[in-house]
Amino acid sequence: MRADCFPPFDPSRRVLLGGLLGGLPAAALLRAVPTSAQGAPRVVSLDYGLASTLLALGIVPAGVSDLAGWDKWVVSPSMPAGVVDLGTSTEPNLEILKALKPDFILATPYLDAQIPRLQEFGRVLRLQTFRYEGTPILQAVTAATRSLAGELGRLPQAELFLSGAEAFFDDCRARLAPVSAPPVALVNFMDARHVRIYGNPGLFHDVLERIGLSNAWTEQSSDWGLQTIAIEELSRITDPHARLIAFDPVPPDVLPKLARSPLWRSLPVARPGHFHVLAPALMFGMVNEAMRFAGLVTQALEREA
Repeated sequence: MRADCFPPFDPSRRVLLGGLLGGLPAAALLRAVPTSAQGAPRVVSLDYGLASTLLALGIVPAGVSDLAGWDKWVVSPSMPAGVVDLGTSTEPNLEILKALKPDFILATPYLDAQIPRLQEFGRVLRLQTFRYEGTPILQAVTAATRSLAGELGRLPQAELFLSGAEAFFDDCRARLAPVSAPPVALVNFMDARHVRIYGNPGLFHDVLERIGLSNAWTEQSSDWGLQTIAIEELSRITDPHARLIAFDPVPPDVLPKLARSPLWRSLPVARPGHFHVLAPALMFGMVNEAMRFAGLVTQALEREA
């Protein structure tokens, strides 16, 4: 299933936290929650990737954490109108969570400390996603999709979705094969002096390999799939053909400052034609996010060829 197959999102209809609605009690918010299909479990997600996977399985979540940032970091698929914002993943609004009466609460290893408290409000499904626990991340999120689908009675939908994802990755690989694409390094700018750079193990790294590309950053990453480095450390990318790809959102002052920086201009990966800024792609995601990332990188390298 392609990420652009979901219906468009109307931000004017999204239900936010009570503080954004003039302090409405949680019960008042529930009147706007989308109605699930008959027999579908009531699910909330404290993770973006799991929430997008619910949509791929044909289930609209009753609530999602950090929903106000969805269009900034996830972008696609659009979150349907009426989904409730639960607050932050580490401190969800317990009044809203109780009022939603979820059958399942979706969590990740990042939230292990929260699980005992969350179990008071519904059955918690802890799914291995973006943190490395001995299994390549793309393989782990594929397995997590099947596990989630099994718990929610959506295995046929999961297999259809995952077969579509494999076909999409195959298509990206086929499109890149004649391009002789160079290695790519992948970053998010924190400020004009620091980036998060993505390596192995990690979702982005696994997707690069899946579509026939190599990661120009060859140093081992943390279990979260990234390192934070100073700009000058990008000089450790030794392949002269390497490309540097940054993902939005880029802080507004970063690119103007870099344009004036002799240090930045001295980096091989900052040469004209070697540096690209692409639309957002969520590193801490699952299969939908892996497809979005693969498509953005494939399009960028095709345009360059």
